[in-house]
Amino acid sequence: MKKQLKNKCTFLLLSTCLLLAACTGNSSKSNDKEGEKPVITVTLEPQRYFTEAIAGDKFKVVSMVPKGSSPETYDPVPQQLVSLGDSKAYFRIGYIGFEQTWMDRLMNNTPHIQMFDTSKGVDLILSNEDPGHGHTSHDGHIHSIEPHIWNSATNALIIAGNTYKALCTLDKANQAYYFARYDSLCQRIQYTDSIICEQLSKPEAAKAFMIYHPALSYFARDYGLHQISIEEGGKEPSPAHLKELIDLCKEENVQVIFVQPEFDKRNAETIAQQTGTRVVPINPLNYDWETEMLNVANALMPVEKP
Repeated sequence: MKKQLKNKCTFLLLSTCLLLAACTGNSSKSNDKEGEKPVITVTLEPQRYFTEAIAGDKFKVVSMVPKGSSPETYDPVPQQLVSLGDSKAYFRIGYIGFEQTWMDRLMNNTPHIQMFDTSKGVDLILSNEDPGHGHTSHDGHIHSIEPHIWNSATNALIIAGNTYKALCTLDKANQAYYFARYDSLCQRIQYTDSIICEQLSKPEAAKAFMIYHPALSYFARDYGLHQISIEEGGKEPSPAHLKELIDLCKEENVQVIFVQPEFDKRNAETIAQQTGTRVVPINPLNYDWETEMLNVANALMPVEKP
C-alpha cells in the first residue's frame, strides 16, 4: 500500500512539473531577457559535445541525462522538467531507454518545443534479444534496436549533419556560421576515424573484446571487431553463462574487458582472474567524444612489457 501511494505521489509530482514546464515555455516567449541565449536540450553528454561544436555561442546546450547516470533507466528530477520549458528545441539521440520512456510525455506537455531526431539516416543494428527498444522492420517482425549510435565515427558524421540541419531550421540567419563549425567538426571526426583505422589495422591489434553492457556495437561494426557482452538479456549473467564467457574469452583470445562506471564490474573481474585479461574502464557517455573513442582504440592494442 505504501509503495502504491509513493508511486502515485511521484506520478502526480512529475505530472505537475510537466504542466509547469508547459506554462514556463508558453510565458517565456514574452519574457525572454535581452541578450540571453536560447536553450537546446539534448539527451546525452556526447550529443552536447556535437551540438556545442556546431552551435558555438548562439545557443546554450543542456543534457537531460547527467554525468554518471544510465540513459537506459534515468528518470529526470522535477527541476529538469520545469527547466525544460525554457528550451527552444529538443535533440533526441534516437532509441535510448530514457527517450523510450519519457519522450512522448515530455513533448506532449511542452508543445512549444521543436523536436529533432539526430539518428535519422543511421544504419541501425537490429536484433531479437531485447524488445525494450522495439522497432518493426520491413519483414514485419519486432526487433530490438541497438541504441548507442554515437559510439561510431560513421554515425557521428550523420549525427553532426542532422544537428547542423536542425540548427539551420531554428536559426536560418546564422547558417553560414553553423556550416563553418559543422565542417570543422566533420574534419575532426574524420581525423579521429583515420587514427583508429590505422591503429586497429595493425596485426597485433585485438580483433575481439568483452564489455559488460554492449555499448560499442557500432564501433565494432565500423572496424570489423567482435563485441562480446557480459550482460545476458540486459541482466547479470547466470553462473552457467559466466562459465561460457570465460571459455569464449580464451577461445577468441580476448585481451580486454571494458567496464563502464554505471555498471558493476565484479563479473568482469571474475572473468579477468580466470583468463588473465585486462579490465579497462571506459565511459561511452563521456562529453569528450574524440578522446573516448581514441581511448577505446588504444586499449585494444597490446600493452608493451617493461
